[in-house]
Amino acid sequence: MSEEPFVAHRGLLFTVAYEMLGSAADAEDVVQETWLRWADVDRAEVRDPRAYLVRIATRQSINRLRTLARRREQYVGDWLPEPLLTSPDVAEDVELAESVSIAMLTVLETLGSTERAVFVLRDVFETPYQEIAEAVGKTPAAVRQIAHRARQHVAARRPRIQVDRAEQEAVVERFLAAVRGGDLRGLLDVLAPDVVLVADGGGEVAAVRRPVVGRDRVATLLSRFKALAPDAVVGTAWLNGAPAGRIDLAGMIDTAVSLVVADGRITRIYAIRNPHKLARLDEEAELSR
Repeated sequence: MSEEPFVAHRGLLFTVAYEMLGSAADAEDVVQETWLRWADVDRAEVRDPRAYLVRIATRQSINRLRTLARRREQYVGDWLPEPLLTSPDVAEDVELAESVSIAMLTVLETLGSTERAVFVLRDVFETPYQEIAEAVGKTPAAVRQIAHRARQHVAARRPRIQVDRAEQEAVVERFLAAVRGGDLRGLLDVLAPDVVLVADGGGEVAAVRRPVVGRDRVATLLSRFKALAPDAVVGTAWLNGAPAGRIDLAGMIDTAVSLVVADGRITRIYAIRNPHKLARLDEEAELSR
């Protein structure tokens, strides 16, 4: 029994599951469940292994998403996706990088499970409508309508992401330098007037419970960081296909900071502090389309 097709498509299956669930841990579980089902299949009956594997992973993700939805309703504070350590190469596939960004995953969280599956499979992976229909248990005509609605929903909510890599890296570095130095003026210069900061502590660690909106409020809050944590190490990292920040305390990761840059300023800050979501940030994720 050859496991070649599963091995060849493992990165794709993980990426599909992660974009549907926003959780690397849950995505890994889906990949393992997909393997178990694949191991029991008569390969002679499978015409297209890639489509077959994606269909299994999609169905497993939809089932898990419905369970997770109930858990997330009881989550303490704002729920943010689990960040991934990625190579800078991921940023070269602009569409993939945007689709796995914390900003996009946060928007996808507002879709229903079937809508999310259809959007991810169609708009990110360009899966034919017939294959999506088989994966979600709908007719191709229904899938087209769902895709249209989901596309409109996402378009109305997705932040505009600056894709010029050099500028993005420069802005992120300016922001992190200002945080590192407790530089209020530097923060005011690099933040957009309507910047929004969202933090996720999950009830495990201290974090603001509601989004902080506006340049003055966000800059004032962040300028106090150096005084509150003088020994913190504020560095750069590639997270979810984009330059980002990583804050370490006592040699351990404390916060992952994902940023949205537009017109040379930072418009969104996602500070992920829940330690359960930071456990995988020393291992680079394999993403593929």
